[in-house]
Amino acid sequence: MHSNPSQPLLPTSTSTSTSTSFSASPSQFLYKTLRFFSSISQPPPQAIAMAAHPKDQAYLDKVISKRIEFFKEIQAKQLADRQSVPAVPIKITLPNKNVKEGKKWVTSPLDIAKEISKNLAANALIAKVNGVLWDMSRPLEGDCELQIFKFEDDEGRDTFWHSSAHILGQSLEMNYGCKLCIGPCTTRGEGFYYDAFYDNLGLNDSHFKQIEAGALKAVAVLLFYPLYLMKNNLLNALKYHRDQALEIFAENKFKVEIINDLPADKTITVYRCGPLVDLCRGPHIPNTSFVKALACLKASSAYWRGDKDRESLQRVYGISYPDQKSLKLYIERLEEAKKYDHRVLGVKQELLLHHEWSPGSWFFLPHGTRIYSKLMDFIRNQYRERGYQEVISPNIYNMDLWEQSGHAANYKENMFVFEIEKQEFGLKPMNCPGHCLIFKHRVRSYRELPLRLADFGVLHRNEASGALTGLTRVRRFQQDDAHIFCRESQVKDEVRNVLDFINYAYDVFGFTFDLKLSTRPEKYLGDSQTWDKAEDALREALNEFGKPWQINEGDGAFYGPKIDISVSDALNRKFQCATLQLDFQLPDRFKLEYSAEDEAKIERPVMIHRAILGSVERMFAILLEHYKGKWPFWLSPRQAILCPVSEKSQSYALEVRDRIHQAGYYVDADITDRKIQKKIREAQLAQYNYILVVGEEEANTGQVSVRVRDKADHTVVSIENLLKRFSDEVASFK
Repeated sequence: MHSNPSQPLLPTSTSTSTSTSFSASPSQFLYKTLRFFSSISQPPPQAIAMAAHPKDQAYLDKVISKRIEFFKEIQAKQLADRQSVPAVPIKITLPNKNVKEGKKWVTSPLDIAKEISKNLAANALIAKVNGVLWDMSRPLEGDCELQIFKFEDDEGRDTFWHSSAHILGQSLEMNYGCKLCIGPCTTRGEGFYYDAFYDNLGLNDSHFKQIEAGALKAVAVLLFYPLYLMKNNLLNALKYHRDQALEIFAENKFKVEIINDLPADKTITVYRCGPLVDLCRGPHIPNTSFVKALACLKASSAYWRGDKDRESLQRVYGISYPDQKSLKLYIERLEEAKKYDHRVLGVKQELLLHHEWSPGSWFFLPHGTRIYSKLMDFIRNQYRERGYQEVISPNIYNMDLWEQSGHAANYKENMFVFEIEKQEFGLKPMNCPGHCLIFKHRVRSYRELPLRLADFGVLHRNEASGALTGLTRVRRFQQDDAHIFCRESQVKDEVRNVLDFINYAYDVFGFTFDLKLSTRPEKYLGDSQTWDKAEDALREALNEFGKPWQINEGDGAFYGPKIDISVSDALNRKFQCATLQLDFQLPDRFKLEYSAEDEAKIERPVMIHRAILGSVERMFAILLEHYKGKWPFWLSPRQAILCPVSEKSQSYALEVRDRIHQAGYYVDADITDRKIQKKIREAQLAQYNYILVVGEEEANTGQVSVRVRDKADHTVVSIENLLKRFSDEVASFK
């Protein structure tokens, strides 16, 4: 941004309305933009004036000016180096196998998008180059495969929201002089947040208008431009990249800690957004003018790096869209969802109880326990059909187990650890190491495989108090956890069977779901050949399954590839519930073996981690909100209630109640002396599926008058027909 307000904020060959209004080519525009930014000596006075309550305005001005001067200097070097690189021809292969020609270090994904169509160039947000996310304006570095994504794509949407976090971060820093920490898109895939350190300032929704105003002022005039601080960079940008990065962020101890924790050969990337120069791996949208609508959603506390013993931060959540209409619809949907918050409905329906003496652990009251048990019974019944064997494993293990599994080194801070007789023990946060012990307790034969072990054991994870959220983020929970031990040749069929299981369960709940194959990450254990075979097996299983799926390059777990499953509920929100992961490392760590057909030959099994519901607590919360508190009959804790018209029909009402109870259904009776209309109304509010009214006539004929929840009409049926109806609804999961 320029220090003279009368001069244009962008090179004169551009308009900020859309990304395709550049009259120059993208590469020319980028070059002019770099030249333009190189001329900047100070952030504009009006930008600095945005700071409402900084502790030290002069200090903030100094820090911002220093960062921009540094950015200018390195940018100028990159510009000069880039101009000297020979324009070598390269081939760019598109998803449809069409090939475009370009020039190395000159042609950008945006150039290719403009060749394809104006519409694509106008809406392109991010690219993938050989499976790696790539800024649209970043020149290509050689022959490559290129994909381009818009807001409708997951990659485009995530990048849009990550970029919006930087806009939010700029507003927070300029308004409050805070120390910015991290600002990603949210893991649930809607919106973003920025964590920052504010000393003693406590943010709340009264600050949101000021924050939004600062963010939206910036949107129309700012660009994202990456600065890659590489050691031995092809462009010879910076020789001592780490020292330079430490210098630019010297005033922010949080950024310094991030830099110091990076591997010595790690590429350090810095992005500029107006007066904000931020450490970020990127990539980002081409420019901020795409962000037409932005709102703050909430503020909450957090801990630096999730450690309760570290600095207390404040997290501001936001949402943004390319148009105001989408933002308005989202806010309306959010308000609708608040009406059905499981923490409110669960208390209102007397399903749940939370107490401050046990944070992150919930009480399930009698009616809540009915639902919880039915969810587990639903899965248990399927286990018998699908060849699973249920086991029960200990809750407490000596830390030697967790050392062998690798959790002591990588997960100990999330475990509850304590001492017994001078030895260290830990509450289990997952079942898999225990299941390895079960597999290993005797010699196994190939004839036993696949061996499918299921466990509803109680798990405990030491989540930070600031991260606890109702039933969706807890410290004590149960999973419908299972581990399948199989041969490599059986992986495809076992994965296909799990996918069928997921499809069956989610169809019962009324969920739709998306599938992604997450492949080998940059850092992984094992050899590439084993990974390739495993990924091929997952691909084949997904293809045979027949539902659409996407590739998620490089996002697999370090121990094996996985299939990510996200469900969409009735409010069109996405949740991660089911799990399907391949694991070669635990069988290796525990030296698991089985004898092959040739008994002299010993082989190692593959382990498949699998859950359908995921956490039963989390699924409980999702279903409560998905059904808006109106449980289907098969899952309902209040299936029927008898309402006698008068005292004369009370004994018959109790007789019918007992008969329905003996048939295995949850039924109550309202034998108060209130009027029948009052009884019916209260039964409707309590969400009973069936309200059974009986008077003298019903008592004489052995029938009941049946009212269905939320319906005014009623029918008179025999007890036998009523029980048949109940049985049919349970059988069809209605």
